[in-house]
Amino acid sequence: MAEPIDFYFDFSSPYGYFMSEKIDGIAAGVGRKVRWHPILLGVVYAVSEGKPLTDVPLKGDYAVRDIARSARFHGVDFAMPSPFPVATQAAARAFYWLHEQDCTLARRFAHAVYRAYFKLGRDISSPEVVVDIAESLGADGAALAAALKSDPLKARLKAACNEAIAKGVFGSPFVIIDGEPFWGVDRLPQIERWLDGGAF
Repeated sequence: MAEPIDFYFDFSSPYGYFMSEKIDGIAAGVGRKVRWHPILLGVVYAVSEGKPLTDVPLKGDYAVRDIARSARFHGVDFAMPSPFPVATQAAARAFYWLHEQDCTLARRFAHAVYRAYFKLGRDISSPEVVVDIAESLGADGAALAAALKSDPLKARLKAACNEAIAKGVFGSPFVIIDGEPFWGVDRLPQIERWLDGGAF
């Protein structure tokens, strides 16, 4: 059986959000599974010397327009949140904590966090909001709130970021299929072709 596809993303990445709505269905169509890996772009940018697209001179205004157009193109409900971007440590840590207990719940949580931010404008940088989202899906909110402050969970996210960097991940979304990297939701046509027909 083929190895799972690896999907790296930051919860504040709109392009990551668009990919999150598509990647599982595309993979399932060819009998593949997907491993989801939330990371922190701030940690990655410290190595790659990157910064949010909307903060880049000239490119920033284009990025805002492209994000909205990409949402329409992919048929994903979207409203540009404010503030943008936001810190996502709490959401990423919560994902890994949930994943240790129930990977399906963790996946549902990831979708819920993305939609809360990019559809409803909720402040997903807030641990209280993150816990509320998890509780709405049936998670133990009190236990999660305590875990978010714990050193082991902080170390888990740090390790995930370091592992991503070691594999060459420098942005969100970043998809790796059998060792082949694809950066950006605009690579979806290449990803589909690669999965359908193999390397090209």
